[in-house]
Amino acid sequence: MTDQRQPAADAPIAALEWGVKQSFCNYVRMAGGSIETAAGAEAVEGGFRFPAAPGEGRFQGEVRFDAHGGMLAVRLADPAVEIGPGRAVLSIADLSAGGRRVEIATLDLAAASTEADGARLIPAALTLDGSFVLGDHYPPGTALDPLRLAPVRLAPDRAR
Repeated sequence: MTDQRQPAADAPIAALEWGVKQSFCNYVRMAGGSIETAAGAEAVEGGFRFPAAPGEGRFQGEVRFDAHGGMLAVRLADPAVEIGPGRAVLSIADLSAGGRRVEIATLDLAAASTEADGARLIPAALTLDGSFVLGDHYPPGTALDPLRLAPVRLAPDRAR
């Protein structure tokens, strides 16, 4: 008999799952553009999954949005959840600037919730730099899709 155990509240994080902003993704698709994943990121229902990387709050992978013959070209690479005194942000590596970190969203930890499987849902809002990253289509403060921090799945116990 198998038993699916629930992860502890402080279970290690396996991945960041994030839809970015569904209206942005829909716009890229409707414009005949493409959305591609690379470097470990993958498309999942409702968005993208970035597996955990070495370092606390770090994830790996890249999502590329291209439309309008290259006039819209957005790269979201190696996201990180950074929590400091009085603030929390989501940053990405700016691959065109040697990997410099760019804070693209503020995170509302006070409004975070926990799902039945132990995943944490964290509301996110666009920063000024994030607005520029998304092609200046949304003003700072615009709500983004919430981040989902998925816990490591515990192996089922096997009774003998």
